[in-house]
Amino acid sequence: MTAEQELPSVSAGGGVGAGAAGTDPAGKPDRIDTLVVGAGIAGLTAARLLQREGHRVVVLEARSRVGGRVWTDRTGGRITDRGASWIHGIHDSPVEQAARAFGMRMVEFTVGGYQPDSRPLTYFEAAGARMSPDAVRRYADDIRTVNTVLERLISDAGSEATFGDLVERALAEQDWSSARVESVREYNDRRAQEQYGVAMMHLGAHGLDDDVIDGPEVVFPDGYDELASRLADGLDVRLGHAVTRVAWASEGVVISTADASFAAARTIVTVPVGVLQAGDLVLEPPLPPRQARALALFRMNAFEKVVLRFRQRFWEDGVYGIRQLGPEGEWWHSWYDLGRLHDEPALLTFAAGPAAIATRDWSDDDIAASSVAQLRRLYGDAVPDPTSVVVTRWQDDPFSRGSYAYMLPGSVGADHDVLAEPLRPAPCGPAVLHLAGEATWGDDPATVPAALLSGHRAAQNVLERPVAVSDLWA
Repeated sequence: MTAEQELPSVSAGGGVGAGAAGTDPAGKPDRIDTLVVGAGIAGLTAARLLQREGHRVVVLEARSRVGGRVWTDRTGGRITDRGASWIHGIHDSPVEQAARAFGMRMVEFTVGGYQPDSRPLTYFEAAGARMSPDAVRRYADDIRTVNTVLERLISDAGSEATFGDLVERALAEQDWSSARVESVREYNDRRAQEQYGVAMMHLGAHGLDDDVIDGPEVVFPDGYDELASRLADGLDVRLGHAVTRVAWASEGVVISTADASFAAARTIVTVPVGVLQAGDLVLEPPLPPRQARALALFRMNAFEKVVLRFRQRFWEDGVYGIRQLGPEGEWWHSWYDLGRLHDEPALLTFAAGPAAIATRDWSDDDIAASSVAQLRRLYGDAVPDPTSVVVTRWQDDPFSRGSYAYMLPGSVGADHDVLAEPLRPAPCGPAVLHLAGEATWGDDPATVPAALLSGHRAAQNVLERPVAVSDLWA
């Protein structure tokens, strides 16, 4: 039995059946209009739109499931989104529109953008004492004051500066005590880590340009992966097909896996930038210098989720999360109440940036114990041992090599979009290679909307005409 026969695929009818081989009986590669590499949100979006326009599309996916970095774990009857969780602002969001059209339940949870006071948060100062409401207001006001200065500095900054450089410049303009300066410096470093999984001194100056929340944030109590499942419905998705080579030329593309080859007029490659950089998937010829330069300006981050479930709740009702200031919060500073999703005592925290790197080889139990030790510093013996622990391992995932991309110093927002420029082997010939995915969308990278919109753009580039994004759910 061949590998293709053993592996499941999402069939053209939307069910699961035997995967079709990549070659016909004579040994010649199948001929397809468009091959999509990757069944994440970007790839499924592009494939769905192209198929609606009459293209024969095949999606090749290395994993045994669709969704990519949208992954819902349902072990033991519990729902845990190991990948994407939030829509960071639902106003004019195509993901919110798609979710509503698909009937996906949404719950408001507005703190995922690391705002200081958008919803009730319980703050603890460096010594471990609870902060008063007045102290929290002063702290949030200081953050907003520096953010206003940062907006000006970032707009004038060259690409070589880091976000941390600009934070220091903004703080230097304030006539504040050292304690006030340090608290806002700390906030911005943790903001960079929680938003992009990297310390602020290693994030490009424009790395948080997109960090704007437009409207309430929402999460999905039934799992974010319902979006991927609905987008995949009716598509020819070949699961378990890890692409190793994409050869592109004027006459089309030939894509190779370990066990099969596929030919098409063109391809849309949606794998994360970490996979492109690792060399596990080889482009022949390599990307042109313009796109190669842009790719080199991004890195996949170190960012892992930690979900702790308890027998009983020990934190206050009505709060969205817990924040710890000061050196004790270097790794574990924010915990978010998942009880509003599933009516269970559960907290979500993140091992982000340096914490993710330092704990990469730790067991799940050791990571949980480290985080719980900080909770006990704040709440004392009221904190029980967790009944279950979920820790993600995106850094070690060969098909992502991190959670999402961040900008290195030297990059600007337009570099995202450079990666998505259609590539033509001959100047006047057809575009045969298209890149898509969250890292290729400049307006709101590192998000599910970015992935979806990049797939929409790729489909339009293939068609060479506009199509409505709402066709995805029409």
